[in-house]
Amino acid sequence: MKNDANSKKRTTVARNFIKTYGRKRFEWFLLAIKQGISGQVIAEEFKVSRERVRQWKTTFGIVIVNYRLYPDIVELHNEVKKGISRD
Repeated sequence: MKNDANSKKRTTVARNFIKTYGRKRFEWFLLAIKQGISGQVIAEEFKVSRERVRQWKTTFGIVIVNYRLYPDIVELHNEVKKGISRD
């Protein structure tokens, strides 16, 4: 993704963020997003709108949702695939 069409724009926005807020605040922002801290909390921290936080968030990365099954469901699923019935 480094050389895609939007790479230069993303880099420019990130550099402007660092210029305005500093490296430590940039690190804090990225960590806050990664930890799932709400846009409202981040907006209050930077004294910007939630919309601005959303824009930064979508400029700097993408959201990936990972759905993990509970172990007992995985076991049941494996049994179903093998044709084993627990009824």
